[in-house]
Amino acid sequence: MGNRLVVKATAGLDAPERCSQAFTVAATALAAGTEVSLWLTGESSWFALPGRAAEFELPHAAPLPDLLTALLAGGQVTLCTQCAARRQISEADVLSGIRIAGAATFVEEALADGTQALVY
Repeated sequence: MGNRLVVKATAGLDAPERCSQAFTVAATALAAGTEVSLWLTGESSWFALPGRAAEFELPHAAPLPDLLTALLAGGQVTLCTQCAARRQISEADVLSGIRIAGAATFVEEALADGTQALVY
């Protein structure tokens, strides 16, 4: 398709609607055939840990564990390096398939030709 979407999720349990929007938009784009990169930053960082997505509930929203599973299967999911460090999360702690990378990688992805970046 040639198009790529980079979504930065900054919200978690602190702002459930914004969090859900980030995951839903990313998963919808993936289902539509777009190359997707989801970044977990701020309070969304916790969803890189096993079981944490299951703690998220929002009425009339797709289950976060299902969205995350789809994104891990067909897209790229990245945990922000500094956000992980602030929460004492290491590569050994995160779900299989999640990488930890920093701002330089985000900027590189966001500025690539054919890329649209969204921040929630």
